[in-house]
Amino acid sequence: MATEHESVELVGDEIVANVARAALFAALMGAGAYVSFPNPISPIPVTMQMLVVFLAGIFLGPVWGGTSIILYLAAGAIGAPVFAGGSAGFGALVGPTGGFLWSFPVAAFITGVIVHGGFALRDYRVGTVRLVGAMVAATAVVYAFGTVGYTVVQGVGLVTSFWTVAAAFIPAEAFKIAAAIGIVRSDAIAAN
Repeated sequence: MATEHESVELVGDEIVANVARAALFAALMGAGAYVSFPNPISPIPVTMQMLVVFLAGIFLGPVWGGTSIILYLAAGAIGAPVFAGGSAGFGALVGPTGGFLWSFPVAAFITGVIVHGGFALRDYRVGTVRLVGAMVAATAVVYAFGTVGYTVVQGVGLVTSFWTVAAAFIPAEAFKIAAAIGIVRSDAIAAN
């Protein structure tokens, strides 16, 4: 006697794949926080987190790129040591560098919108000018959030904050933008 079984698909394959990719980028974001270098002109170290933010927006698009960084923030807020220097907890989100942390999902979203030309996930292999424009726009958002957050928490002026937490990082961001372009171009070559 044979029995028939019906299977019910609760979640589509595309959603599962996107959640898995978002989780991967959340983990990469945490790893990027551990790769840090002292900044000689700022008390805040240089991390590889912005590179991951750029790549999340480029490879996952605006929605899933932003979601991946929100997953990262949630993990850190509940105690996973994934913020810069191995810090964790909600205190990091409201500390001197909290503005940067809050800006990361917005920056990934903006990168994705510009690269993909809207909210839908499309081919990320676009021109270099568009890639650079997306990452420069994302960097401006991160610097704005970071500067304001540092100003509020540290009680210093906006100009002082900007020079301390934004301008001091421009050379490092240029390197990360170049690295992101290299990664995207190498992926495009491998795909062909």
